[in-house]
Formats: sequence, C-alpha cells, structure tokens
Amino acid sequence: MSLQNDLLALERKFWSGDAGFYRQNLDDECLTVFTKMAGVQSRDEIAGMVAGDSQRWQDLTIAEKGLVEPTKDVAILSYEASARRGGERYRALVSSGYVRRNGAWKLAFHQQTPLDS
Repeated sequence: MSLQNDLLALERKFWSGDAGFYRQNLDDECLTVFTKMAGVQSRDEIAGMVAGDSQRWQDLTIAEKGLVEPTKDVAILSYEASARRGGERYRALVSSGYVRRNGAWKLAFHQQTPLDS
C-alpha cells in the first residue's frame, strides 16, 4: 500500500472512529486548528472529546489535494472532505501532519477550513 493510501485510510477512521482509535493513532500531542478553536492538546484530551460525541460523521467523501513527505518520518496530507452529521452537510479543506513513530504514522497536526455547503 502506498503512503497516500495509508494516510487516507487513517483520515477516514479519524472521521468515524472511536476514542480508542484516537488514542492509538494520535501522537502524544496534536496541534488542532478549527474555526473557533486552536491549540495543542494531548492525545487523551482529544480522545475524550470523541468519547462524548455520540454522533460520528457519515457519508464521508475525500478528494485528495496534495501530499508531501519532507523527511521519511514526516508527511503532510491535504484534501477536501464532505460529510454529514445529524442531517447537516459539512465541507472543508483539511490538512493533517503525521510523524512516524516506531514504524507507525501518528497524527500530530490537523486543520480544517470550512467551505460553503
């Protein structure tokens, strides 16, 4: 499987996965940037937010925009996402930064810029 496919598979699971998935696939700390929230949070803080979210995203589509691998252990992926939650449609440009730790890719940065639906 290619790096692009590996990271896109992780991204799909981040949209729909549970707190356990987040704890397994986040780096120790992750910088997140959303419209009304930005900052560095721990793996457990982020997983705790997912645990309280009873409605996960559905009908996710991803259109890749780009992938760079500045080093063999760092990769940055950008894509356009479209999904639905609670009957509401959501579209965003998304960027995620990964670092390879002990052979596994861990999410260390995630940013979303909402688009008009």
